[in-house]
Amino acid sequence: MSRLTKVLMAGVAVSTLAAGAATAETWDMPMAYAATNFHSATGEKFAECVTLGTGGALEIKTHPGGSLYSGAEIKRAIQTGQVPIGERLLSGHQNENAIFGFDSVPFLATSFEDSEKLWEVAKEPLTEILADQNLHLLYSVPWPAQGLYFDREVNSLEDVKGLKFRTYNNASARMAELAGMQPVQIEAAEISQAFATGVAQGMVSSGSTGYDRKIWESLSHYYAADAWLPRNYVMVNMDSWNALDDTTKNVINGCAAMAEYAGDWRSIQYNEFTVNELGKNGMTTGRVSDTMAGELRAIGETMTGEWLETAGEQGKAIVDAFKAQQ
Repeated sequence: MSRLTKVLMAGVAVSTLAAGAATAETWDMPMAYAATNFHSATGEKFAECVTLGTGGALEIKTHPGGSLYSGAEIKRAIQTGQVPIGERLLSGHQNENAIFGFDSVPFLATSFEDSEKLWEVAKEPLTEILADQNLHLLYSVPWPAQGLYFDREVNSLEDVKGLKFRTYNNASARMAELAGMQPVQIEAAEISQAFATGVAQGMVSSGSTGYDRKIWESLSHYYAADAWLPRNYVMVNMDSWNALDDTTKNVINGCAAMAEYAGDWRSIQYNEFTVNELGKNGMTTGRVSDTMAGELRAIGETMTGEWLETAGEQGKAIVDAFKAQQ
């Protein structure tokens, strides 16, 4: 059965399960990125779908832009039951378990098609890890491939030695270190201020992040590098999930399937739009030079080896299963 067929069937299930609300319940859903970001827009539509599909018996209210909890706080808040549901970039928690960083292994999966294949082989072990942490995985949506932003023209790593580099997970921090830059951990909601005040001078991220944060106000150059496609995940506190009846779970699962499908397409379409907008707003855009591409691939090989060492047999199984599809 094709993925689209499954999604359409999920939509039918949601529409037929909608019923009048007996006792209404509200779930607050913290999200780290701006309301205009496509991840937040996807989450908002997911929340509306659940509210509609349950006839208002379960209403989900989204809180984008780190307005309820900062990105670094969201996963813990869900685990401990402070909120029942939320979205987080899980590679931000790779220090807990290396498997959380499967999507940020440099130059492993560099396209949307490959990202989907990698996700399919990593989903089961990741779901099991999250379950052990009192979390139930609902859906995942990739960011576009990561590019490089700088406040100057860059043709090789020699041009960025000592530069203060915004990072958001272990992979981005390690890449900065290997490139001779200074990693600075900065959450998405703090990006604009960090660059405006000189706390950071460059970063690795997608065109969508730069567009959302009007990064052209502080930085001048964007280079496509197709380094990796990190993924956001929506998860539910396991106790909250287990307390739901089967009908409500079916509605949520149906809405989650549609959100993942729609989110994938939003990511693909938003990528081209946002990179074009960076150029329209005065940034110099293009691909990394051949010299820098070679230097980055060498860094990627080092980081892949390091990740496989920390991820153990489980990580090796994910990479082997992914490569077997190539």
